[in-house]
Amino acid sequence: MINSRLAVAIHIMVLLASNPRETVSSEWMAGSVNTNPVVIRRIMGMLRKAGLLTSSAGKTGAELTKDPSDITLLDIFKAVEPKDELFSIHEKPNPACPVGRNIQSALDLTFTRVQTAMEEELRSQSLQDVMNMLSPKSIQ
Repeated sequence: MINSRLAVAIHIMVLLASNPRETVSSEWMAGSVNTNPVVIRRIMGMLRKAGLLTSSAGKTGAELTKDPSDITLLDIFKAVEPKDELFSIHEKPNPACPVGRNIQSALDLTFTRVQTAMEEELRSQSLQDVMNMLSPKSIQ
């Protein structure tokens, strides 16, 4: 299972987009996500580094740098999943074993196709699309 960073990052972005005039603290967001504020700040740092958020030192809160309709889920994914490859084969399989010797090449095409399909799907969905799927009361 892929870790939850992407889901948490999208959650953070929806919270910020839904409360643009309010100062939303990492503690408040952590309550919504049901995690530690340190996790929120770490992921916000990744989103900030990717240019999706802006904040000021010493001030609580952050703002999106673009309209939610201009931020794709792929943008968010790339911000929080810095590895280029979604899948990897365990390192150094036994070359003396016929499976170990050939497992990477056997799975490369499949893994590439899966990653491409996932990236296309994430590219086709914007943050605004996610917000539109939520009921108006759930993001107030």
